[in-house]
Amino acid sequence: MSDEQIRNHPSVLRVEKELENLGLKKEIKVLSETARTAQEAADALGIHVGQVASSIIFRLPSGAPLLVITSGRHRVNTEKVANLLGVEKLFRADADFVKNATGISIGGVSPFGWEPNTDLIPLPAVKLLDKDLAVYEVLWAAAGHTHAVFPLTYQELLNFSGASEAEVAD
Repeated sequence: MSDEQIRNHPSVLRVEKELENLGLKKEIKVLSETARTAQEAADALGIHVGQVASSIIFRLPSGAPLLVITSGRHRVNTEKVANLLGVEKLFRADADFVKNATGISIGGVSPFGWEPNTDLIPLPAVKLLDKDLAVYEVLWAAAGHTHAVFPLTYQELLNFSGASEAEVAD
């Protein structure tokens, strides 16, 4: 895909519009290589993998989506997060669940610009933000496509994502 095709992808346009609506003037950067993983994003941007704010989707026992925005250097401790939320366990979200919950395909899920299919996913998402991201001056998050990312601060992510701070990894 060309830069123009990526920039005009419906999910990227939704993320860009939501960022504007929130007053966050962020330029979406199109990467020449895919950024399906935190390490791929970090390599493409020339940054520390911990600066990547990965949006990971799980399914709660209620059927609601759970967004965990975590540092790319972490693996989410699902038992710890389940205990924090007072649920028995977290379920892995398959590609269909992620797409229905966010309107964005796996690898490009952003903390912003969601368009959930409320007929299939009627419950609102629960959102958690990894406290360990606060150590970085600049974070990078997916912008609705595996080739699109944008920079922001921890405080911006906390203020505008609707996520609660939490310890999500060991």
